[in-house]
Amino acid sequence: MISAQHDEGGESIWLGFDLGTQSVRAVALSHTGHVLGQGSCPLASWRDGPRHEQDPEEWWRALGCASRAAIVGFPPSLIRGVAVDGTSGTILLVDRSGKALTPGLMYDDMRAIDETRHANEAGAVVWSALGYRMQPSWALPKLLWLLREHRDLISGARLAHQVDFINCRLAGHPVASDSSNALKTGYDLLRETWPYEVLAGLGVPDQILPPVTRSGMQLGTVCRPAGARTGIPAGTPILAGMTDGCAAQIAAGALDVGSWNSVLGTTLVLKGVTTHLMRDPAGIVYSHRSPDGNWLPGGASSTGAAVLAKKFPGRDLDALSAQAAEREPASVLAYPLVSRGERFPFLAPDAEGFVLGEPSDEIDLYAALLQGVAFIERLCFDYLDMLGAPVGGDLSLTGGAARNRYWCQLRADILGRPVRLPESAQAALGMAVLAASVGRRISEVAKEMVRIREVIDPRHGAMARFREPFLRLVEELARRGWVPASLAEHGRQRAA
Repeated sequence: MISAQHDEGGESIWLGFDLGTQSVRAVALSHTGHVLGQGSCPLASWRDGPRHEQDPEEWWRALGCASRAAIVGFPPSLIRGVAVDGTSGTILLVDRSGKALTPGLMYDDMRAIDETRHANEAGAVVWSALGYRMQPSWALPKLLWLLREHRDLISGARLAHQVDFINCRLAGHPVASDSSNALKTGYDLLRETWPYEVLAGLGVPDQILPPVTRSGMQLGTVCRPAGARTGIPAGTPILAGMTDGCAAQIAAGALDVGSWNSVLGTTLVLKGVTTHLMRDPAGIVYSHRSPDGNWLPGGASSTGAAVLAKKFPGRDLDALSAQAAEREPASVLAYPLVSRGERFPFLAPDAEGFVLGEPSDEIDLYAALLQGVAFIERLCFDYLDMLGAPVGGDLSLTGGAARNRYWCQLRADILGRPVRLPESAQAALGMAVLAASVGRRISEVAKEMVRIREVIDPRHGAMARFREPFLRLVEELARRGWVPASLAEHGRQRAA
């Protein structure tokens, strides 16, 4: 059994890998949460309209590069386990030995429109029980597209999620997939099995589906050729990983029931913890399964920091934020949306960003955008509360916007609750924590290994100061027919 303890030969170290869009990242972590080494190696993508592909061989090359950089500062013999996360919904077809037969269709590849409709029709009962609907970017519609386009490969092919391809290389033979990455391929997290009848009706042969195990279970050990490539000693345990979003949630330490991690980057993503599976009738919120048996509901909004890059390209955002602190609240109201369509806390494909009123200057507009994102974040929590999710636990803020301390303070003020800023919330760090949690509850291991840099409390009276503009934004979104009346009313009641 692996445990987060000191070892007779020195400190135990765990290695986590994050297969991102632009790079593969590696983190070597001590049992006390000290980052002992890091590595990164870039990846290239091919995009064409709705299509987004990567070369799976590049994932393996980049992982070897990142791994060697991360472990250069200590004896590799101290490594006690490794785990890998990947982008959610990224898949390919491989042969029986694990060699790639197709490019990797990435998490945001949107080519499988017709296949999504077929998948939702055929699996409506199963997907409803699991609390979601298939989307074009999800893995099952893309699998159907691959099977249609590559009929000549079906007899000898096998589905592989991005992490499956890498874990196969690490082990030297095909291994099970993890239930987190298998979710968007239709894996039934309640019964812990593939819905074979539904998949057969969609033309997916049983033999193409990999076995699936829970995240955190051992898949195998690092083989000698992989050890030579990565620098990881042969025989090191390989643990089943998760999606990158779940890995970031682990890295933030948001693993107790009622705790949430709010990731604010280009977009806004919330992920929390519940004891029971949440079923959202609108299909906006869906849940992964935690290694310790709890559920990890989450939703992704289209609002986020991308609007700042669009409106204020190349500007010093810290300097703008310092001036925005004098505009509370701003004289105008903003719904910050760069592209058309919203996904959370309401589903509105035709939603578009707007500004109500004429900003007095650029600082007024900048302040309105910061406040608008925070208002949508507050409405997200209203929606989760309306669904019955526990939302009163610790809240961690991560993502690129967490580096903007004023924005973090503003979000604490508008939400009316303290926020925690982890020292590092890299997804690769989350996988190192997962690798260290064998035989223990991951929430307890995270308490020992996740380091909190700062806790920001809301300022006295600030929440009341922002109540009126928040409610005006909710009313405007409802007036445009985007926010349901039930959510608007719930937001009003919680603000009272």
